[in-house]
Amino acid sequence: QLQASGGGVVQAGGSLRLSCATSGFSLDYNTIGWFRQAPGKEREAVSCFRRGGGTIYADSVKDRFTISRDNAENTVDLQMNSLKPDDTSTYYCAHGRGSSYYLSCTASNFGSWGQGTLVTVSS
Repeated sequence: QLQASGGGVVQAGGSLRLSCATSGFSLDYNTIGWFRQAPGKEREAVSCFRRGGGTIYADSVKDRFTISRDNAENTVDLQMNSLKPDDTSTYYCAHGRGSSYYLSCTASNFGSWGQGTLVTVSS
């Protein structure tokens, strides 16, 4: 199971930290991804933390967002800095299917979606 938290309302330029609490599996052997979906838009990948430690970022968030993993706490966090109104969305974390070290960070490769946490960035 996955549970996303940490969303809220922030002004443009501000920061938020999202957290994905996981249970039932070891982060050492699994990929966790952060995705977002705004109303009327398709779900898009934001960042993934691959099994083995590799990280992937969407071009739109590179140099602003940082994904991290805490194996002891079973959490995968997303630190979001320099937020923009375009970042407004519901953010979801999800569990990668299979055990590949190089899982592509696309929504079709993920399941067990958490309930989402809303991030609103005001201009």
